[in-house]
Amino acid sequence: MPHYYSLGNIPSKRHTQFRKPDGTLYSEQLFSTEGFSSNSSLLYHLHPPTIILKAEEPVNVAPVTASPNILKHRSFKGFKIQAGKSYLESRKTVLFNNDVHITLAGPKKGLPEHVFYKNADTDEVIFIHKGTGRLKTQYGQLPFGYGDYVVVPRGTIYQIEFDDENNRLFIVESFSPITFPKRYLSKYGQLLEHAPFCERDLRKPENLETIDKKGEFLIQVKKKGYMYPIWYGHHPFDVVGWDGCEYPYIISIHDFEPITGRVHQPPPVHQTFDAHNFVICSFVPRLFDYHPYAIPAPYNHSNIDSDEVLYYVDGDFMSRKHVEQGMITLHPAGIPHGPHPGTVEKSIGAKETKELAVMVDTFHPLQLTKDAVDIEDDAYVYSWME
Repeated sequence: MPHYYSLGNIPSKRHTQFRKPDGTLYSEQLFSTEGFSSNSSLLYHLHPPTIILKAEEPVNVAPVTASPNILKHRSFKGFKIQAGKSYLESRKTVLFNNDVHITLAGPKKGLPEHVFYKNADTDEVIFIHKGTGRLKTQYGQLPFGYGDYVVVPRGTIYQIEFDDENNRLFIVESFSPITFPKRYLSKYGQLLEHAPFCERDLRKPENLETIDKKGEFLIQVKKKGYMYPIWYGHHPFDVVGWDGCEYPYIISIHDFEPITGRVHQPPPVHQTFDAHNFVICSFVPRLFDYHPYAIPAPYNHSNIDSDEVLYYVDGDFMSRKHVEQGMITLHPAGIPHGPHPGTVEKSIGAKETKELAVMVDTFHPLQLTKDAVDIEDDAYVYSWME
C-alpha cells in the first residue's frame, strides 16, 4: 500500500513524447495490477522491454503434498532446511494452499549478474531473519537487514544480493495483493493514528541505476507452478525514471508499535499485512497486561476457521517450551491449542516480553511438502502432556 512515488527522469505528462538526448524516444511501460483498474507505475526504458532472444521449456516447481493429515499440531526446525548456493536454488516451500505458499530459504549467494527473477503469480513478503544485502530492481535498490519485511509486487523483475553467506529468509507468497489492514487506513488511504506503524516507517527504492547493456539476460519467470527461462537482449534495469503507486518497499518488524491492554489482547492487534484468505502478524517486544490479576500467557483457543503458523525469530516465549530460532509451529483449524503446561502460572507477574515472531493465519487448510516433513519435530503434537 505505498503511496505515489517518483524516481529518476520522467516527462511532465504521461503517454506523451519523451526523447533521449539523441532525439529517439524512450520506451514507456505501464506496470499495472488488475488490468487497468488498480495501482500502477509507469517506467521509461532506454530500450523496449519486449526483445526476447529465446524462450526455453519450463520446469515444474509446484509444491507437492506429502501428507493427507491436515489435523495435527506440528513443529518444524526451519534452520535445518538445506541451504542453497543461490537464492532461487535455496527456496523451499514447506506449507501451501491455493491462497499462499510459505517458503524457507538459506541462500549463500544471490543471483549471477546476468540472471533475474520474476514471480508472475504472487506478491512476495521476504522476511529477513539473518543477513544483509540489497534487493535490486527496475525501480532502484532496497538495502535490507535483520527484521525487514521486503514487499515485492508480483511481476517485479529483481535480483537479490547478500553481503555474506549466512542468510535465513522466511518468504510468504500471496496469490492476492499484499495490503495493509483496512481498519488502519482512512477512506483516502492514509495510515490512521491508531495504526501500529505509519508512512514514515516505509522505505522506498533508492539509487536508481540505469544500465545500458546489450547481451543475453536470463529472466526466470514463475507462472502457474512452472519456471520459464526467458532470455532478453537488453539488461532489464535500463530504466531512466518511473512514477506511480506500485513498487517494492520495506517495513521493519522493529518499527511495529505493539498495542497492549489491561488484559490479554487477541492476535488481530498484531496484524501487519492483509491478503485474501490470510493475514500476516508481527509479535514484537512489548509490555504485558497490567490488570492486577492479569494472566500474560495466551488462553487456550480453538482455531475453528484458520490454520495458525508461527515463525519464531528471537527472544523468549512465555507460552512455549523448547523454542529455538527458525522454529515454525502449525496449529490447524478444528482443534484447540494453547500454552504449554506450567507456562500459564509462570507468566503471572511478568512485566514484559522480548519475543519476536511472524505469524501467518490462513482461512483454508495448509498442506505439507516433503521439505517440511524432513525438518518436522514428530514429538511436538504430544508436548501438552504433563
